[in-house]
Amino acid sequence: MSRQARHDVLFGRQFTPYPLNQVRYSRSIDWVTLLIYLTMVGVGLLNVYAASYSADVPFERVFSADWSGLMAFNWFKQLVWIGVSVLLIMVLLVIDHKAYDTFAYVLYGGMIVLLLVTLVIARPIAGSRSWLELGPMRLQPAEFAKFTTALAASRFMAGINLRQQAFKQQLVLAGITLLPPLLIIASNETGQALVFGAFLLAYFREGMSPLILLVLAAAGLVLILSLLVPKLWLVGAFTVILALVLVLNPRVLRHHLPLAAGVYAVVLGMVFGVDFFYNNVLQPHQQKRIEVLLNPSADPLGVGWNVTQSKIAIGSGGLAGKGFLEGTQTRFDFVPEQSTDFIFCTVGEEWGWLGTMTVIGLFMALIFRVIFVAERQKSVFGRTYGYCVASIIFFHFCVNIGMTIGLAPVVGIPLPFFSYGGSSLWSFTILLFILLAIDAYRKQDLVR
Repeated sequence: MSRQARHDVLFGRQFTPYPLNQVRYSRSIDWVTLLIYLTMVGVGLLNVYAASYSADVPFERVFSADWSGLMAFNWFKQLVWIGVSVLLIMVLLVIDHKAYDTFAYVLYGGMIVLLLVTLVIARPIAGSRSWLELGPMRLQPAEFAKFTTALAASRFMAGINLRQQAFKQQLVLAGITLLPPLLIIASNETGQALVFGAFLLAYFREGMSPLILLVLAAAGLVLILSLLVPKLWLVGAFTVILALVLVLNPRVLRHHLPLAAGVYAVVLGMVFGVDFFYNNVLQPHQQKRIEVLLNPSADPLGVGWNVTQSKIAIGSGGLAGKGFLEGTQTRFDFVPEQSTDFIFCTVGEEWGWLGTMTVIGLFMALIFRVIFVAERQKSVFGRTYGYCVASIIFFHFCVNIGMTIGLAPVVGIPLPFFSYGGSSLWSFTILLFILLAIDAYRKQDLVR
């Protein structure tokens, strides 16, 4: 493709029936979603400030510092990241919406290359090779891989009917989805890799068999039971269940015995293979986190410290909280990583139950609004991408809040738009505003 052709695709001359500067975004952009986004980012900045606030540093001293001094404060860096996000939004809305479909595979391929480069050249940070250092700035490509994978998967699904397509094409879709998390796992960033499981919810909307979700849910249940229940008990229970199925339904014995035997063999392999996975694949700190999740009192002063202090902080907030900058757990740094992975406990301590329910309400409003936007798309590409956005935000929301209250293992997943960090904020901003850019042109799209 020539330089002029690429310019035409990106900036609308090839696809839009009129010059882009005549597009009235004030009418076409979804202002409800934009308002929710701005509210979440603003509230998130307040809580990042609270999480990094120190009474020993007077406010006037902060603003008397030079640029390098200001960049020592997390809240100021977050403010800078927000400013960059505003620029990203402007760029995303200027680019013609068809470019996201046209260049989906190119962006996906570029991100795969970037993940490979990161795996090779990144230096270990906290045991993970997942950060690229560009001077004073660090970027985490795994964060940006989510929106490129969503674009590529949506582009692929726009050309097929998932209900009717052959198993071969479903394998291609699985490959598109699984390649980035495999590279992320290789860099020892398991938490970010788990997020890609959320794509199954979008695929289910587009016709993926519910049997796949049931099988995966059953497999997850077997793995959890293998950690909680003695192996011989589980084997006995599954043997009894299989025997009852064969006795009560003779058709299975006559026509589906090989399938039943295969399922039984897979279940036994999972029961006895979980020990190998636990001891040889998981890192020691990941093993400890699972142990603490299953038994919260196992290591309260070690691996369990974060979750214990987080629950204390949230519980101490009561109904209305202790007040802005008045949280003792927050001010005295009882919870490590409080401005990133555990930002929700700052909300709970300083704003109380009312504050936490407000934050949860904002996330639910955003997720339902994104689903609403996805459903009104005229193209399969736009609808699928919208559901990918909703699924990714939903997964982050559930897992992050779950780990701060002890219902999920600590896997290092940020809370979208709230947690401190440029990579997280930028990736979710790009993810969301690509959808809004596509939605702004929905009346021009033809049904595909």
